Formats: sequence, structure tokens, C-alpha cells
Amino acid sequence: QVQLVESGGGLVQAGGSLRLSCAASGRTFSNYAMGWFRQNPGKEREFVAAINFNGRSTNYADSVKGRFTISRDNAKNTVYLQMNSLKPEDTADYYCAGYWSVSIVVATAGERYNYWGQGTQVTVSS
Repeated sequence: QVQLVESGGGLVQAGGSLRLSCAASGRTFSNYAMGWFRQNPGKEREFVAAINFNGRSTNYADSVKGRFTISRDNAKNTVYLQMNSLKPEDTADYYCAGYWSVSIVVATAGERYNYWGQGTQVTVSS
């Protein structure tokens, strides 16, 4: 089993930056694909970014491409989401998630992920 804990959320002005972290506990973290998703009350969960098991392949939602960067440090069992040029529409609860995979490709559908963190709130003021 894998347990995930997010941190780094907060309040920031439009145009600012935040870096989210996701700490994982488990014995096979290096064999997991990891992703970030976000959600607002009453709305569907939205894919943000994902990274494959060895960090050599990434996927991004069109809405964040060029502004957000996902990365991982397998030695620290941690995944990061660097968010730059933040916009008010980026406001949401952000969740990290993972699934066992040693594939080059990484999934963007939340249904594929079977380990989820509790979330961290990001608020971007205009």
C-alpha cells in the first residue's frame, strides 16, 4: 500500500508562484506513475499533470502547459508541482495520486489512479 500527503498550498496573488509537494510512504515508490488533479465543489475532478515512474515522460493539461512543471525525486519519495504565472481559475483543491506502472506513458484519467492524498487548497486572488 501507498500513502500520499500533499503540502505547499496557500493564498497567492495572480501572477505569483507556488510549489506543491506530495510525500509518499511505501516500499515501491520508484515503480509508480504519479499525477496531480484539482477539483472545486460541485465540479468534476480535472487532470493537471502526470509523470511516469522514472521521470522521463510527462503529460500536462492544456490549461496549465507552459506554466506548471511536474517533477519527482525517487530518493526522497516525493513528487512536486511547480506552479508559475498563477491565474484565479487555478483556484482549487489539489490532489496527488498514483498507480503502479513501469511504462513510458502515463495516464491522464483519474479512474486509472488507485492511491490518493487528502488534498491541499490553492487560492489565487485577482
